[in-house]
Amino acid sequence: MRAPPRLKDTGFRALNRFHGAVVRLTGGRLGRRAFGMSVIELRTTGRRSGLERATLLTVPVRDGDTLVVVASKGGDDRDPEWLRNLVALPEVAVTLEGVRRPMRARVADPDEAAELWPRVVARYAPYEGYRRRAARPIPLVVLEPVARES
Repeated sequence: MRAPPRLKDTGFRALNRFHGAVVRLTGGRLGRRAFGMSVIELRTTGRRSGLERATLLTVPVRDGDTLVVVASKGGDDRDPEWLRNLVALPEVAVTLEGVRRPMRARVADPDEAAELWPRVVARYAPYEGYRRRAARPIPLVVLEPVARES
């Protein structure tokens, strides 16, 4: 039996805050990796509030400076709020290994997602279970560096 949505959301938020506190308090010595993957802090702008929002995510696929994250919400049937925010406002900031940089987010199109999913699952097999369990397609989000002006 699944946890009620509000209870599950509270648990996700609490875990994310705790993880973020560990990263900050240890100066990044702890919590920068999880399950063999890099952990990033993704900062989005709230689509309704306009406030900056932060969440920690693992990065199963990294191609140079381009990062791919999974909007799985643990296999929940609902999209995570951070996904809704970045779809509305794709200019985001990512902190990776202590370095914050501006990036542009986009949801991978179906062909690109089909190519990326085997790489995602090869890095962290439980993502496949999340995909089977969810009553929605689980989006993959591509984070690309913003070109710096010279």
